[in-house]
Amino acid sequence: MRAIIHVDMDAFYASVEQRDNPSLRGKPLIVGGHPQRGVVVAASYEVRPFGVRSAMPMARAVKLAPHAVIVRPRFAAYAEASEQVFAIFERYTPLIEPLSLDEAFLDVTSSVGLFGAPTDIARRIRKEIASELNLPASAGIAGVKFVAKIASDLAKPNGQREVKPHETVAFLAGLPLSRLWGVGPKTEEELTRAGLKTIGDVAARDVEWLESRLGSQGRHLWELAQGNDPREVVPDRAAKSVGAEDTFEEDLTGMDLLRPHVHAQALRVGRRLRKAGVQGRVLQLKVKFSDFSLITRRTTLPASTDDGQTLYRAALELLERSHAERPIRLTGVSVQSLDTQEPQQLGLFSAPPPRSAKLNAVLDRITERFGTKAITTADIAGQESEEEDGNPGGRH
Repeated sequence: MRAIIHVDMDAFYASVEQRDNPSLRGKPLIVGGHPQRGVVVAASYEVRPFGVRSAMPMARAVKLAPHAVIVRPRFAAYAEASEQVFAIFERYTPLIEPLSLDEAFLDVTSSVGLFGAPTDIARRIRKEIASELNLPASAGIAGVKFVAKIASDLAKPNGQREVKPHETVAFLAGLPLSRLWGVGPKTEEELTRAGLKTIGDVAARDVEWLESRLGSQGRHLWELAQGNDPREVVPDRAAKSVGAEDTFEEDLTGMDLLRPHVHAQALRVGRRLRKAGVQGRVLQLKVKFSDFSLITRRTTLPASTDDGQTLYRAALELLERSHAERPIRLTGVSVQSLDTQEPQQLGLFSAPPPRSAKLNAVLDRITERFGTKAITTADIAGQESEEEDGNPGGRH
């Protein structure tokens, strides 16, 4: 029997903000954009009793909780925290299927011999996230992905719940139809009209009856209601590209304002390439203008690289040829045509590694120990970059 853990960070963006700014702890907090035109990116647990939820229009959220503290999102901080969370996952299993920055399935079937029972592994992961990153996480443990996901939802906040195989059908029976994967409002309405209100009602129905009403989806829902979910945890596939992009709080015009952002993006991409052990030869620059029109420009480098400064020089050349002094709201740098860095056997007269490789290795060690802001270049010092690619470690 498989052992699957679903780990979900609790109010992740809001928790990062409260961790980094102690004055926000315990307060109703909304992470979001413009109070009238933006949407809620995250809502702390303190503000949820007032009806505020993520993806809600900010204008509505402010009406529901006018006393709430509002902070603008810092995507770079969330991406960095996510990388640290996933690094903890990797201590226990290589079978990690990321669903987002703050959520993943882990198959720990083969890890039990090393680390103990699945529930103990989940407890250790949550404890290490709390002690090392000062962030709360919840976990669900089950034999199938579908049940593990529901279990983690019900364990929130900052808890965990295990559903043993023989408990699965009873665990699901009393839950509402909306908990079934694939049941949207339309399907739920149709099932409700037929007298079904819970997952247990679906499990008790004859599968042929469900198929007659819902087609092939009827058997799928019946299987889930029985706790049958054969889907495996699929580790993140090899990245086809590694990138970083920022949306600016205000539109920017002029190379002097844009250069530091593109420089920071190129350095982030270089760092991610080195962490993933890959290099790339095709660099792409993405530019979104104030009117929301979007352009991309590519260039092929003389050789594959993972050096951020090399990427910056190429990206800057593309930017200088494309932006034409128009106001810009977003820039992004990405590298494609990735090659794995294979260890090379040095010949008798082989050239030594370039100085940039040694420098990058030192900078990476500093960053790993002290964070991305510990050391940087003069032009981007003090800048808050907002990462929106949402892919820690170059996961695309």
